[in-house]
Amino acid sequence: MKMSRFAALTSSLLLAAGAALFGAGQAAAATADFGYVALGDSYSSGVGAGNYDSGNCKRTSRAYPALWAAAHSPQTFSFTACSGARTGDVLSGQLGPLNSGTDLVSITIGGNDAGFSDVMTTCVLQSESTCINRVNQAKAYVDSTLPGQLDQVYTAIHGRAPAAHVVVLGYPRFYKLNGTCATGLTEGERSAINGAADYLNAAIAKRAADHGFTFASVAGAFTGHEICSGDAWLHSVNWLNIGESYHPTAAGQSGGYLPVLTNAA
Repeated sequence: MKMSRFAALTSSLLLAAGAALFGAGQAAAATADFGYVALGDSYSSGVGAGNYDSGNCKRTSRAYPALWAAAHSPQTFSFTACSGARTGDVLSGQLGPLNSGTDLVSITIGGNDAGFSDVMTTCVLQSESTCINRVNQAKAYVDSTLPGQLDQVYTAIHGRAPAAHVVVLGYPRFYKLNGTCATGLTEGERSAINGAADYLNAAIAKRAADHGFTFASVAGAFTGHEICSGDAWLHSVNWLNIGESYHPTAAGQSGGYLPVLTNAA
């Protein structure tokens, strides 16, 4: 069985360390063709972490793809994840850097398709019953429509980068139940939103597995760091910068998403 390019990178890093000790300078050459492409939505571009570039996608060096690339120094790193992206946006505008030489791909996608932004707006502004009805609508979409949309994205990734190790990362639960929040959503609303996140993650994990990709859950990494935990790695609703609401902070990117990608890759 052909060794994956990521395994080859790991081996070459060990060889490079030996080269530094024993003078075998050619050992580091095996890392020269390693390529990493980061796709996805705002959870991958880094919305919520600050220090954005000048483009409209709100990419940041504090996002987990950029942090991983900085730590591992791939020869090529293409960062096309974009705030607000849906599956169709990945297909139409993010896949260009993928090719037969791509070794690692990471992606978060599906939350915008399922309408999570509208879910959260509904839950913040309207009644508990309206919130829960909207959550159930999102879950129905996850059942009926999202699997086919994910299939299109995953098929396209494999077609363009057939040798790549693809890591599909999930979404965190937003709330610690019975936590420190004294105001805001009801516990019923918070529980329904957490359940919807789990529901979405399960659907994404199933489609990723069916395509031979690795699904990497971040729920465990964010446990103890949800909203209402007292040490949140997620922004609550922010009326002064509404786009950052319910997105990981810089600590959530570095302490939550980055270790999960590192372990999965």
